[in-house]
Amino acid sequence: MTHHEEHDTVTGTATTGHQWDGIKELNTPLPRWWVYLFYATIIWSVGYWVVYPTWPTISGYTTGWFNYSTRAQVRAELADLEKLRGEKAAVIATASLRNIVQDPTLLAIARARGKPAFGDNCAPCHGSGGAGAKGYPNLNDDDWLWGGTLDDIKQTLDFGVRSGHPKAREGSMVPFGGKDGILKKEEIKTAANFVRSLSGLSVAPGTDLNAGRKLFADNCASCHGDGGTGNKEIGAPNLADKIWLYGSDEASIIEGITNGRGAVMPAWSERLDPVTLKALAVYIYSLSGGK
Repeated sequence: MTHHEEHDTVTGTATTGHQWDGIKELNTPLPRWWVYLFYATIIWSVGYWVVYPTWPTISGYTTGWFNYSTRAQVRAELADLEKLRGEKAAVIATASLRNIVQDPTLLAIARARGKPAFGDNCAPCHGSGGAGAKGYPNLNDDDWLWGGTLDDIKQTLDFGVRSGHPKAREGSMVPFGGKDGILKKEEIKTAANFVRSLSGLSVAPGTDLNAGRKLFADNCASCHGDGGTGNKEIGAPNLADKIWLYGSDEASIIEGITNGRGAVMPAWSERLDPVTLKALAVYIYSLSGGK
C-alpha cells in the first residue's frame, strides 16, 4: 500500500497526518543544531553527576570524582582568612575593651572585624548604618536603653534582652489596659498626653495635665523616674528627651501603655565567637561616639 504524503494547502509543508478539530499538524522537525545541542546537554549532565557531588544517599551524598563543593570551598577560604587574622585576633582576644578603643591600631582591627559582623547579624534589625527603625533602637544617637559604655554594650550583645539566657537583660513594660487593666481607657489617654508633654509635645485639648501627672507618679515613675528620664538598670527609656522608639504620636503611646512593651534581642554569645563579639562591641560603641 502506497502512502501519499499530504501537504498543507496554505504553507505547502508536509503534515504528520494528525489533526484535531480540523487543525492539521505540520511536520516541521526541530533544527538539527538544536537537537544536537540538546543531546550534548544530556551527556554533559551525566558527566556532572559523576564528577561533582550529586546523588543523595542514606547518610549523606555522593562526593563525585572531583570531591568539590562550594560549601567546602567557602569553609577552606574562611579557614585561610582565620589564619591570616590569627595573630591580630589573638591580640584582640587578650586586650581589654578600653585598651582596644585607646589604641588606634587595635581599634582599626576591631572595627574592620566588627563591621562585617554587624552587617551580617545586626543590620537586619538596626539598619546597615545602625540608624534603627520603629521598635529597633538607633545605635548612633547615644541614647541607650541599657547603657552605652563598652561594658554595657558587650553585656547586651553577649546575653541579649529577654532572650531566655540566664544572664539576659530583663525588664518589660506591663500592660496597663485591657479588660482587667490597671488603668481605664480615659486614664490611659490622659497619661499618654502627659508623657507627650514631658518632651514638649502638644497635648489633646481638654487634657488635665495635673491628673496625668498623678497617674504618671502612681504608675510610671517607679520605672521611668519622677521626671521621666528613664532607668538604664531596667531598660526603662527616657521619656523626656524627644527620642522615641515606637513613635511619639498619641496613638502609639496609648498602644504602649495599654498593651505594654517587651521586644527581644538574641544572646549573641550563643552564635558568635568571643573575638568577633568583642570587635562587634567596639564597632557599635564607635558608631555613637562612645560614652
